[in-house]
Amino acid sequence: MKSMRTVMHGLPVQLVVSQEMSLSMCMRLWYELSDPYAVRVAFTVDESDEAVEWIIGRDLLIDGLRGPVGEGDVRIWPAGERDRGAVYIVLKPPDGLALLEVPAQDIKRFLQETETLVPRGSESERIDSDALLRHLLAEG
Repeated sequence: MKSMRTVMHGLPVQLVVSQEMSLSMCMRLWYELSDPYAVRVAFTVDESDEAVEWIIGRDLLIDGLRGPVGEGDVRIWPAGERDRGAVYIVLKPPDGLALLEVPAQDIKRFLQETETLVPRGSESERIDSDALLRHLLAEG
């Protein structure tokens, strides 16, 4: 789904538990014009579950399709075997670690739509610095 200000995609993902076992999940990605550097990600096992949400840099996702990137809480890299067409994402919450296998084509499609909305490199033009400054001063 795409609006003038938002791009949203739901896609299948595998939570890799071991070499022999994985759990199917749904990954929902959304990108908003109001926060042009970030992609919000939510994971659920089924529709009734409460979502686990993360924020990942859009550049990190883009670069992770080509090679290993990230450190700390989020790392991304393409699958070693080209025919698998997958991207691995490691998320490190305070209480564990999650290894996710995501279809690379689905991520590429989503990112292409975000780049139609905000071309890579033009994100700073979308930031309302006056509103951000007002917000920061109000909290101070």
